Amino acid sequence: MSGAVRHRVSGAWRPGDPEGDRKFVDLPGIELELGGALPGVRLAYETWGTLSPARDNAVLVLHAMTGDSHATGVPGPGHPTGGWWEGVIGPGLGLDTDRWFVVCPNVLGGCQGSTGPSSPAPDGAPWGSRWPATTIRDQVTVEFGFADALGISSWAAVVGGSMGGMRALEWALCAPDRVERMIFMAAAAEASADQIGTCSIQIDAIRSDPRWFGGDYYDDPVGPHVGMGIARRIAHLTYRTAAEVDIRFARAWQDDVDPLLGGRFAVESYLQHAEDGLRERFDAGTYVALTEAMNSHEIGRGRGGTAAALKLLRATPTIIGVDSDRLYPVHQQVDLAGWLGVEPVVLRSERGHDGFLVEVDQVNAAFTEALGA
Repeated sequence: MSGAVRHRVSGAWRPGDPEGDRKFVDLPGIELELGGALPGVRLAYETWGTLSPARDNAVLVLHAMTGDSHATGVPGPGHPTGGWWEGVIGPGLGLDTDRWFVVCPNVLGGCQGSTGPSSPAPDGAPWGSRWPATTIRDQVTVEFGFADALGISSWAAVVGGSMGGMRALEWALCAPDRVERMIFMAAAAEASADQIGTCSIQIDAIRSDPRWFGGDYYDDPVGPHVGMGIARRIAHLTYRTAAEVDIRFARAWQDDVDPLLGGRFAVESYLQHAEDGLRERFDAGTYVALTEAMNSHEIGRGRGGTAAALKLLRATPTIIGVDSDRLYPVHQQVDLAGWLGVEPVVLRSERGHDGFLVEVDQVNAAFTEALGA
């Protein structure tokens, strides 16, 4: 089966596909936290701004689960969508590229240029079912080597939301001498039972798809699209709020056809659109691998608990939550800020978890304050 068809099936970037603004770093293999190893890792990344001669103005931006290195910029070759943080990165914005050298890598396990389940294993075939269990700490360990390859010994700031927030916090704990400021958004110190439960159902939806083939579906002309679509619809509801969905759609019909007579509710069409948009650019194996990594998140693991772990922190922290977030409710950020002895920043939004992506004016204000000194 041709690479072009595989690309359509998996939603993953492959060598030979348009690179767009991506650059690539090839790194040595690593031993993994839960056992096993990867013999070598490639990370895709993008940058904005200019690294200072002293190399002291670098800001690491870490994306959420379905994000990638294209944090800002227009759609085009290599980039099926526009940047996921438009209005935040650029001249005069919260991450001011006239001042900062902003770097965004695609995460380990990703599918947009970085090594993940859809990438070739040493034998040339996709990793698929052979992809080892990886954790948030493994993702950060790989990023240590990435920073070294760029010649960046310390970050002026590490910034992330959702899964990116988990990585930002682990960066500040695993390498406290390499992070000056840490901006943590819409995440928690550990995955809660509610979050694990919601995420586990999504994993089960993908693995229950008859075209999952145990993770080795890359030569299949369809792949586990039904399962990933169900997972995406579940997730998308958690990213928004019940009030927003109710107000926006109520019981409206799609195309004026009564659902009782074979039509669909408008909210069903909306979720279908979200599913279709992800399918074109994302890989089901990556969805499973990154969701499992998020479920593993627990900063107190092996460190004597949360309070003991946070004593490792040397970076100046900024903790940001969204008042309407039902996936990572704001009390989790308030609790973390309390442990650290700082005041949390609470974004006001009707958009739920996605508030940290869309409330750009509030985000810019928070970043300007956090990065002002």
